[in-house]
Amino acid sequence: MRRAAMTPRQRVDHLYEVISSRRFLAMEGLNNEIPFFICPYAPDQAFDMANDVRGLKRRLSNAGIKILMLDLYDLSLELLREREVLDAIIEGETGYEKSELKELLQGVLDPAKHLIPRMAALMASTDHQVIFMTGVGEVYPFIRSHNVLNNLQSAAKHCPTVLFYPGEFTHQLDGSASLDLFGKLHEDKYYRATNILHYEV
Repeated sequence: MRRAAMTPRQRVDHLYEVISSRRFLAMEGLNNEIPFFICPYAPDQAFDMANDVRGLKRRLSNAGIKILMLDLYDLSLELLREREVLDAIIEGETGYEKSELKELLQGVLDPAKHLIPRMAALMASTDHQVIFMTGVGEVYPFIRSHNVLNNLQSAAKHCPTVLFYPGEFTHQLDGSASLDLFGKLHEDKYYRATNILHYEV
């Protein structure tokens, strides 16, 4: 069933059926691609989707499947607090030019230098079979999801990763694919993920 034809209830049931399947957990049928999956959803469904993801995690946990939740927004706040810049940014926000604030945050939250090492540490210290990644819309434009995915490839090959994406993940006839945040902002081309709503078990 394609995403356009799915109700939210059908979508979460499909996600449960796929993620709980032996084929998905064994990372079969990926044609040697990395086990990254995109779950696109309409941006105006963000609140409901957040509730659905929490409910899906509970449902999978009850079935004995261990989920590691990685929220980009929460991880970003942790990094900013640890670097002791969060309070300074909040207090001095009105004094920053937008470009200055963006540059500062992108430096502190650089995926390769800071964000991915934190994620890798959580992966190493937490028993899990699947990774759920959320918070994409909340960290834009300081963190771009395609940069996270590109840098995460070396750290997250051991199990499936599902990125919940508020926008479109589309494939073209020429084989290319693109991430369009909020259905409007063209982020970048990203070829190495699978649309989980099209994954069959």
